[in-house]
Amino acid sequence: MTMTRTRTRISHYARAFVVALLVLFRVAPAHADNVSELIKQLEDDSEKIRLAAAVNLTKLGDQKAILPLVKVLGNDSSADVRSAAAIAVAKLVDPSTKAGIKNLVIAALKKSEANDASALVKSQATKSLAALGAGGGGTGTPPPTTGKNGIYVNIGPMSSKTGDAAADARMRPAMVKVSTQTLGKVASSMATTWAGGIPTSAQLNQKGFQGFYVDGTLNELKITTAGSSTTVSCKISMLLASFPDKSVFGFLNGGAKVQGGSSAKDIALSSDDCVSAVVESLIATKIVPTIKTKAGIP
Repeated sequence: MTMTRTRTRISHYARAFVVALLVLFRVAPAHADNVSELIKQLEDDSEKIRLAAAVNLTKLGDQKAILPLVKVLGNDSSADVRSAAAIAVAKLVDPSTKAGIKNLVIAALKKSEANDASALVKSQATKSLAALGAGGGGTGTPPPTTGKNGIYVNIGPMSSKTGDAAADARMRPAMVKVSTQTLGKVASSMATTWAGGIPTSAQLNQKGFQGFYVDGTLNELKITTAGSSTTVSCKISMLLASFPDKSVFGFLNGGAKVQGGSSAKDIALSSDDCVSAVVESLIATKIVPTIKTKAGIP
């Protein structure tokens, strides 16, 4: 779908209707073909596809995914994907899991806890070992926050990979700003700032806050001109994680198209509108509801 620009800025409500979302952490009912396809995607060249596959295999809960995820935990080049695998293997192990498989999972998690280059993966491995009753070899993690007094959302720096240095420099802060403003509109009770700077886990626990992390990437900003009309299309991916450990549990994509004039000013405004529309809709319709569900808020 597309939007046609007038000389006035497009409204927040009109933009929301053009955003096409593909939410990868909301999966279809478990089927063998779904699991097999997702297992294949664990070897995809795209980090985003591998991460989404790991998250969705966790949701599907099929034991066939345990060994492929153990392999990912030890070998994937992305810390985010390895962290997702550490979460997945612990969740997939249940009382029906064979002792040999469970032992392999525990051994892989202990290896990651001791040797992984990423502090994020080390932390998640420790948590997963604790969840399996195997005990981590690290220093341990603080008690989980309950969120009884509130929710803190840390918004990441965002990234832009359009290939246009000027556009990338403009879009990164714009995405942070839109994310912050949208959270303020639709979830004013969620804090995006903290007195004294960025809170530690201990500080969140002390105040009874639950922490979440949101970050995103503008993957494509495509401009197509035909005569006096220009179509701007954009594609954005966003992730949702706990904070401050940044254990990823949600991954989603969105895209939109905006039609406008062909002048440099119109193209810039159309680009801004396209990115804003996607970020607003992802935050308002997917990220905020997911945070509330995760935090146990009705």
